Formats: sequence, C-alpha cells, structure tokens
Amino acid sequence: MYTLVSGFYKYMLRKDEFCVLILGLDNAGKTTYLESAKTKFTKNYKGMNPSKITTTVGLNIGQIDINTVRLNFWDLGGQLELQSLWDKVSFIITFTYFADKMISNENLIGVPLLVLANKQDIRDCMGVREVKPIFNKNSAHLIGRRDCMVMPVSALTGEGIDEGIRWLVECIKRNCDVRPPRNLEDT
Repeated sequence: MYTLVSGFYKYMLRKDEFCVLILGLDNAGKTTYLESAKTKFTKNYKGMNPSKITTTVGLNIGQIDINTVRLNFWDLGGQLELQSLWDKVSFIITFTYFADKMISNENLIGVPLLVLANKQDIRDCMGVREVKPIFNKNSAHLIGRRDCMVMPVSALTGEGIDEGIRWLVECIKRNCDVRPPRNLEDT
C-alpha cells in the first residue's frame, strides 16, 4: 500500500524538466541574470551579491521550478568545447550578439530563442528599438518557425526577468511536441 501511495504522490508532484542555455559575450550579464531569476523564482533563495559575481569559468548551473515545470539553466560561453551540450537544450536565452551562431546551429533547429537586451539600467545602452532591427537584419532569415522574442532587461535591477521567464514557460507549453521534457523520475 505504501508503494501505491508513494507512487501516486510522486506522480502528482512530478515536474517536467527542460534545459535552457544562456549564452552571451563576456560581461553581458549572464550570471547576474541567472542569479536574479533564481532570486525571484526560488523561495528563500538569497542570491549572490552582484558585486561578488566574477567571470564564469566553465559553466554555472541554476534551477527554477514554476508550477509543473523545472527549468535547468546552463550559463556558459560559446566555447567550442561546450557546444556538444547544445543538442540537449530545449530553449535558448542569448544576450544579443550570440543569436546568429545559435540559430544557425543544426542541433538547435526549432528551439525557441529569447534575445535579451540587457543592462537597460545604464543610461546610454542600446534599447530594444535599436537591437531589434540589427537582430532582424542579421538573423531574421534563420528564425524559421521557432518562437523568438527580443526583450529589454536589467539583470542588475531585476526588471524584465519575470516577463522573460514566463515567456519561456509559455513556449514550453507550445513546443513540448518538438522538444519533449525529461521527466525527473526518468533521470
């Protein structure tokens, strides 16, 4: 009887797991974005002080649970050694200039793309109105049928973090047949 109740309990609380790749140039704010997202969506998570965040060596991994979805974030650069991980990715967050390389990679065909115009808290930064035409000129022909969004954020202040994460979750709902989840109990 315990096994039956335990199995039912696990089934009811299971989460579908999706991998989200965060890419961008050095000092684009990838780790700060991940820390800000974890702080906003993970109960009792205090987060790192932004002044203590340094250059990422290798990769950072973070996890956020939203309802029945678990997002596993991989914060890494575009180093050739790490590109072998790309075929396991369900969704991509990129900080502007990496978009072309990402969407032209055959392992990522159809994978939704969230392009973040970060550092909106800085007075003279490029806004979405400046970023979007550049992105469209260089990458629109590669988008195909994937979901794609260009969004303003400030990883430092947290502005735009909620909207981006919620957009990802909505994409998960629309794209489960293309990139199915891994059930946590199957791993």
